[in-house]
Amino acid sequence: MAQTTPNHTQSVVGWAAHDPSGKITPYIFKRRENGVNDVTIKILYCGICHTDIHHVKNDWGITMYPVVPGHEITGIITKVGSNVKNFKVGDRAAVGCLAAACMECEFCKDSQENYCDKIQFTYNGIFWDGSITYGGYSEMLVADYRFVVHVPENIALDAAAPLLCAGITVFCPMKDNNLIDSPAKKRIGIVGLGGLGHVAVKFGKAFGHHVTVISTSPSKEKEAKELLGADEFILSTDAMQMQAGKRTLDFILDTVSAKHSLGPILELLKVNGTLSVVGAPEAPFELPSFPLIFGKRSLKGSMTGGMRETQEMMNLCGKYNITCNIEVIKPYQINEALDRLARNDVRYRFVIDIAGGARE
Repeated sequence: MAQTTPNHTQSVVGWAAHDPSGKITPYIFKRRENGVNDVTIKILYCGICHTDIHHVKNDWGITMYPVVPGHEITGIITKVGSNVKNFKVGDRAAVGCLAAACMECEFCKDSQENYCDKIQFTYNGIFWDGSITYGGYSEMLVADYRFVVHVPENIALDAAAPLLCAGITVFCPMKDNNLIDSPAKKRIGIVGLGGLGHVAVKFGKAFGHHVTVISTSPSKEKEAKELLGADEFILSTDAMQMQAGKRTLDFILDTVSAKHSLGPILELLKVNGTLSVVGAPEAPFELPSFPLIFGKRSLKGSMTGGMRETQEMMNLCGKYNITCNIEVIKPYQINEALDRLARNDVRYRFVIDIAGGARE
């Protein structure tokens, strides 16, 4: 397949990995011309997701090099196509994981584009024209407007960027389990306090629930309670704390991407409780049957979100003034940031200042 087509005439400065070493270097490539359904976005910020590490190193065996990562993109619209609705030049805009879908299946018609069989991603995907998609580690993006959302005026574009992946990933299971507008206060648990988990705590508190953070790290207790406002903390390596927490939670969101057993976590749920998993460990989960059977508990998965849900999430973030806790870096610091992210050495998300240091 072609990396570009004859319609790809715009030279763009970006940053790419060229082999499984994962080293990111400056890279000039071509974007397509702005089409009738497209908007052109001057990229100001792009978050760094753990997925980026897997792609640049080809951990999943699917990387098409050179790969320009980045699916947590915010910026300003500079051009709109003739068919574009609800966007204009100068709008604050954002692009997440999705670049294209069939727009005809039952999922697309219900704005669950993320579950379309023909979904293509913002980078390392194949666009409708057969070209390889390049992501937000670059100065400019051309995107189908149906996969773009507005960013509320009251939230900063840098701290909003990770919402396009981390935010929507934890928002959707909360919405699916009726936690957004629930008249009753629920007791919810968040497993892991990283890029996803810290946003989940913020959502849980904003939606009026009692939030318990569950972590293997004792040092996270102070962060969870004092920085993020969590109500309780359970150290999952402490048998007494786990025993005391049995059957106390209505819903648990597991954000951890390292191999772990789901059995002890399921035991924390009340009868009929639900555990929703959004982390993707490289090795299969350990899933004993008894905690499921004897508690009539449910186990679900969830992947990002559709475009209607993503805009709803962004609007609620504007309403409740929710953003991500970030560390802003320049493009020349990307490799260092990826190394630190692999060691979980960030609180809680790296964001690249694309416009502020593109050629350093």
